[in-house]
Amino acid sequence: MDKKGKVTGLGGIFIKSSDPKSLKNWYEEHLGLPCDEYGHMFAWRDKEDVAKIGYTQFSVFEKNTDYLKPAKKEFMLNFRVDDLEEMIKRLISEGMEVVGDIQSYDYGKFGWVMDPDGNKIELWEPVDETFTELDKQEKQ
Repeated sequence: MDKKGKVTGLGGIFIKSSDPKSLKNWYEEHLGLPCDEYGHMFAWRDKEDVAKIGYTQFSVFEKNTDYLKPAKKEFMLNFRVDDLEEMIKRLISEGMEVVGDIQSYDYGKFGWVMDPDGNKIELWEPVDETFTELDKQEKQ
């Protein structure tokens, strides 16, 4: 598939917990994964352009969060995409269940679709430069 509107990588893994703070502490203490209030953001280099930095987020949500609805699962995958608007248009034309409207932030655009097993999948067209700039500011 050479057209726009495709997955380019893993953007994040989100899980629910009845005690997110303790679970994040467990990941930090036992697996060495430092977590802040949002979880942990992994930085990596793009294999096609090593000057470009990409990011993948690990987050723990409260058990009763609405963010993963309408899915009834305890997790949600986030995939990085190259053109969210084209992808959403294509998914709608293919009869897929798109959840909500595209949301835009300074760090990217988000959309959601349900897979055939009832998993809510988050699609993210990132603006990685926003995180790179934040990282630089934190290190100063």
